[in-house]
Amino acid sequence: MDIHVLGCSGGIGQGLGTTSLRVGQNTLLDCGTGVGDLPLEDLFKIQHVFITHSHLDHIAALPLLLDTIYEQLVKEPLSVYCQPDTYQALMEHVFNWKIWPNFFDLPSKEKPVARYIPLLPGESITIEDTTYTMIEVEHTVPAVAYIVQDEKSGFAFSGDTASAPKLWEALNLAKNMDLLIVECAFADERAEIANQAKHFSPQSLASDLAALEHNPQICVSHLQPGVEDKILAELKAVMPERKVRSISSGDILSL
Repeated sequence: MDIHVLGCSGGIGQGLGTTSLRVGQNTLLDCGTGVGDLPLEDLFKIQHVFITHSHLDHIAALPLLLDTIYEQLVKEPLSVYCQPDTYQALMEHVFNWKIWPNFFDLPSKEKPVARYIPLLPGESITIEDTTYTMIEVEHTVPAVAYIVQDEKSGFAFSGDTASAPKLWEALNLAKNMDLLIVECAFADERAEIANQAKHFSPQSLASDLAALEHNPQICVSHLQPGVEDKILAELKAVMPERKVRSISSGDILSL
């Protein structure tokens, strides 16, 4: 299983894109600005998008993706998977004909180019021998993580979250857990803001990870631009027993 990091930053800037991971050739986990770095021929291959939550940095490229590959999607619609609350937010605040056309009704309600497929925490769906399981996490809006597994390997992607006991419970039950991609948005000196915004800082992430029985490679994402090295150093200091690394846009993670 190959995971292409399209975007993993907590902000934008040269070389930075917000959260999106491509699994194989046709599936995205979140649809942040990093999607825009894909060449057009690769954009046309996208068929499935799993959304963790409704915040802009995780869905910013979805409206533009639908517009860009519209003609391709007339033949086969893009499947968008998320919680009902997340879908409702997208309908009210993005695909509302004021911010952007409603591609879930175009070119007709009967045959739209975007197809919503609801998922609830604990539910799974299998696409080409790869299973995606939604797990509830804790954020300022309804949010989820995904556990992604095939017959040989597995990884988890936390999305945005603070302390998430249900995530670690689910991961402890997983047979294959080679990689954890987990957010850590702020350095410890900004722990108060992290708590208010329901993000991890190094100390809080290390405390939460104590509940994880597996020892996967840990790739940290959603780091605040400009302090990535500081956050990574703090993480390594507070959990030296864990295998921790940062990731960057363009990285390929092979399991």
